[in-house]
Amino acid sequence: MIPLSSDTETKPSQGMRQAMASAEVGDEQKGQDPTVNRLLERVCELLGKEAALFLPTGTMCNLISIKAHTSPGNVVLADDMGHILRAESGGSPLASGVQVEAIPSDGGIFSAEALELALRRVQSVPYPYAPIPRLVCVEQTHNLGGGKVWPLDQLKSVAQRAKELGLKVHMDGARLLNAVVASGISASDFTGCADSVWIDFSKGLGAPMGAVLAGERDFIEQARLYKHMFGGAMRQAGIMAAACIYALEHNVERLAQDHENARLLAEGLASIPGIRLLTPEPETNMVFFEIPGALMDVDTFLTKLKERGVSMVGLGKGIRAVTHIDVSKDDVLRAVEVIKDIMLA
Repeated sequence: MIPLSSDTETKPSQGMRQAMASAEVGDEQKGQDPTVNRLLERVCELLGKEAALFLPTGTMCNLISIKAHTSPGNVVLADDMGHILRAESGGSPLASGVQVEAIPSDGGIFSAEALELALRRVQSVPYPYAPIPRLVCVEQTHNLGGGKVWPLDQLKSVAQRAKELGLKVHMDGARLLNAVVASGISASDFTGCADSVWIDFSKGLGAPMGAVLAGERDFIEQARLYKHMFGGAMRQAGIMAAACIYALEHNVERLAQDHENARLLAEGLASIPGIRLLTPEPETNMVFFEIPGALMDVDTFLTKLKERGVSMVGLGKGIRAVTHIDVSKDDVLRAVEVIKDIMLA
């Protein structure tokens, strides 16, 4: 099977498995796991933050960050396609008692003016009727936006306006390093705009699990409490942290190949009659496209695709394909041929 459904499908390499097997471990919950501590130091240096916290998943990073930045009854502002709004099962309202106000966006990216307009909607009635806004969330790169990279100047503009409006900024950086490799801009330049940020290791970086949340020391200490409360404290987590360190040392620069493979896939799909590309020039590792509903529905197309050894995922009326470390150039070319056969049958 050619696994193009998601970059979460990656499998740890033999080298990563060896690093995990030989990892020095301790009690992570007590801050005594040396491999975890080494990972946290590396991420702080990478992101330009004071302190960091190792967590099982990125969704938990978002839940904890929103909890630490807000109080019940507050409003969190996020783009209308954001992960916290569309793909976390309503976790933030449940865990933090907050509302989420959607900001209209272009592929998940919005302007300082759009942020201000959304805030005006929230505050359109006088005190004490309106909930209090506390936090704005951005996603880098943006998943449902087709893997788009937030331009640094626009990110800085939004962050500056948020600060002027009294809001904290949280960055869902699940694929931040894809943005770094695609743009040539350092991770710390991007994250300098955010009060809190996390990166994921279980996507394009190829680790089986793990994410690191970073921010100011006081924020991380508060986040540590919620980590324990939400069941995220771990014991000998160095086994997993070793995979993450290996990923940082071996799997970052090679993200450029995933981006090139996504462009190759988009070029191939563009040559097939009936395919409508939503990302004709992929910025990172995602390709979104549609097929005519009169020809076949999405589920039928995906079933035919899987029968021929290729997996993708349907999102609404569209289809998403994601390139990653376990998808080669030859795999991409084969996937294009399979889709061509299906469409021309």
